Amino acid sequence: MVRRNVKNIKNVTAASVSIMFLIAALSSCRAKLDERGLEARAREIHGRVLTVDTHCDTAFNLLRKDWKIGDRHDPALRESGKIDLPRMVEGGLDAEFFAVFVGQGPRTQEENAKAKEKAFAVLEAIHKMGRDYPGLIGLAFSPEDAYRLKKEGRRAAFIGMENGYPVGRDLSLLKTFYDQGVRYLTLCHSRDNDICDSSTDRLNSQDEGLSEFGRQVVLECNRLGILVDVSHASDRSFADVVKAARAPVMASHSCCRALCDNPRNLSDDMLRALAANGGVIQICFLSNYVKKPRPDLERDRAMKELDSKYGNFREMKDEAVREKTLQEYEAVMQKYPQDKANIRDLVDHIGHVSRVAGVDYVGIGTDFDGGGGVIGCDDISGMIHVTEELIRRGYSEKDIAKIWGGNFMRVFRKAIEVSSRLNAK
Repeated sequence: MVRRNVKNIKNVTAASVSIMFLIAALSSCRAKLDERGLEARAREIHGRVLTVDTHCDTAFNLLRKDWKIGDRHDPALRESGKIDLPRMVEGGLDAEFFAVFVGQGPRTQEENAKAKEKAFAVLEAIHKMGRDYPGLIGLAFSPEDAYRLKKEGRRAAFIGMENGYPVGRDLSLLKTFYDQGVRYLTLCHSRDNDICDSSTDRLNSQDEGLSEFGRQVVLECNRLGILVDVSHASDRSFADVVKAARAPVMASHSCCRALCDNPRNLSDDMLRALAANGGVIQICFLSNYVKKPRPDLERDRAMKELDSKYGNFREMKDEAVREKTLQEYEAVMQKYPQDKANIRDLVDHIGHVSRVAGVDYVGIGTDFDGGGGVIGCDDISGMIHVTEELIRRGYSEKDIAKIWGGNFMRVFRKAIEVSSRLNAK
């Protein structure tokens, strides 16, 4: 009798284990099916809505002779960059703002002239991209251009200017840049200029905000229909711009300071002020703005040594020195790897803006090829995964459409409307 009970127990135990394995296997299959279904749903949404990234630095690669944006480049290789046209298709991105970036240098007439010359070279490279690949991408100058290009099955290339340094103190250059396709102006970069003070590396101990010339720049941008971009601007500069502007302003690539305490990010009060202005913050994918990295004194010391040795990387003119510097920085990062933000961390910022200011005031500005990239979306081909995470969190298609481009396009259209009204007077 005891033997029979022991045998029955063994049979029951074996059957239970088999059932547990079957349940686990079915759950795993269901999870895989759910993930595939999630991606399929995300791609359906991308097919219906316009998806816009308001900031990348890929225009640098357009100047290279060994790289073509029409080719697909291996994302695993550093020299590939983060964006090319085939990977835009893979990621489900319709429109990209290519930044005309010029690093801040001495504020003299001679150096301003050099900055202007560099800006025109980058502008020409962007225009050449449109000429070289007319079947794949077209230059866009208005929201309507982007929607038309999507219907035609092509990508849209917008142009922004990161740093007002090429403007110097010549207000008339804004019209020249507008005529070349520039549709937003990031007032400053990582250092103060003649327009306003920067959020980082300020020359002055006190934040002096927007200069009188800067106020003229803001008003002239409003008159022309150029969006005013407050990313990189100091807190006082932000407040001064919002007060002076006659049209909504944007932050083309910034995050939330409440989630990641970085001067490049916007505080909750700034988010509310931006919403009251009718503007929009485009969430940046640069990991240090998304998630505060854990302290690493050895890495920090090694990085400071490189900074002292080489200075500002983005302002280097000698390509050989740039390459050597980049290799040394990468060696430090490999020796002291940094904990990187992921897509969930990124979407937390979208959620925070939605709660503090409203879902009508948030969008996406990756800063790809300028430092942007998070785990799960380290290049443009991974953009679809952002939408998957938004779906997981219960965002409706209507709100996803706002986040991916609707909110930005509302601001863009309002800037054009204000321009028309100002020029009619």
